[in-house]
Amino acid sequence: MNLPKPTVDHRPVDMATARDSARRLLRCAASPPAGDELRTLTGLLRGQIALLVVEVERAATALPADAGPRHRALACAGEARRKLRAAPSAGPADGGLAHARRLARCLDALCQHFRALTDGG
Repeated sequence: MNLPKPTVDHRPVDMATARDSARRLLRCAASPPAGDELRTLTGLLRGQIALLVVEVERAATALPADAGPRHRALACAGEARRKLRAAPSAGPADGGLAHARRLARCLDALCQHFRALTDGG
């Protein structure tokens, strides 16, 4: 018996939430998150990046090998993977905030590439 294959949405990240998470850190100069809130937001950013980087790579590799958007998206994905391996600096007290903001910029860039590659998101 042949059953129809279920439709699967290969976009595990809610793009609106991902963009909002990134913007929250990038636009909070007056009162940036700290303590548990910062740790929670950093964890959320890391999870969203980990999921989205796979989707960006999948969409980019579907393009021709000589396509400029493919190269730019794959470079961004590689940088995202490096940022996921990085830890906050042990230096100043705001090292965790600076690290979270780097992750937020990375997530924002991945969102832009995903939207450009998929014409949506």
